[in-house]
Amino acid sequence: MHAAESMATPAYWEDACKHLMKKDRVMKRLIPQFGQACLQSRGDAFATLARSVVGQQISVKAAQTVWDRFAKLPQQMTPAHVLRLKIDDMRAAGLSARKVEYLVDLSIHFDSGTVHVEDWTAMDDEAIIDELVAIRGIGRWTAEMFLIFHLMRPNVLPLDDVGLINGISKSYFSGEVVSRSDAREVALAWAPYRTVATWYIWRSLDPAPVEY
Repeated sequence: MHAAESMATPAYWEDACKHLMKKDRVMKRLIPQFGQACLQSRGDAFATLARSVVGQQISVKAAQTVWDRFAKLPQQMTPAHVLRLKIDDMRAAGLSARKVEYLVDLSIHFDSGTVHVEDWTAMDDEAIIDELVAIRGIGRWTAEMFLIFHLMRPNVLPLDDVGLINGISKSYFSGEVVSRSDAREVALAWAPYRTVATWYIWRSLDPAPVEY
């Protein structure tokens, strides 16, 4: 871990781990297995969301290839620069017509100040989600991943996430099918650190940390 990266680790992580290990038998077993690893934020808001739009419905590898090609087009990855791009060039980078529309809409929202980035620190999670899902191509799941991986909000429970539901099924219900309300019930013990518990549930399925 580089020093610059470790600075992006949330201040609440250690307290969260202690809290979860005290409150929850599964967390007590899981957390020590993954020692020092923890959530890290990177990039800026616009680039993070643009990247999530690019990666929709394609493999991680394909997403990386398309992103690398797309990222070379604007002088800088900013809304104003993306708005100056030619649609044909964006398509040639491997983006579908729909994703081009989504990236343009995302850029317009950021450029015109419809999303209040500088106010987000003072806004609650749901208010930020409302702003994000108003952008074409961003659904609740993407907004929640943004809250977790970019804003590093401590108490997000992404019930639309397949990995979270599968992990809860394995760790808490011996592999039986789990409903959203089952998952919500399990997560009652995780508050106010549902993000951290979710992250460890993901680790239990795939020890390599995911980055969005």
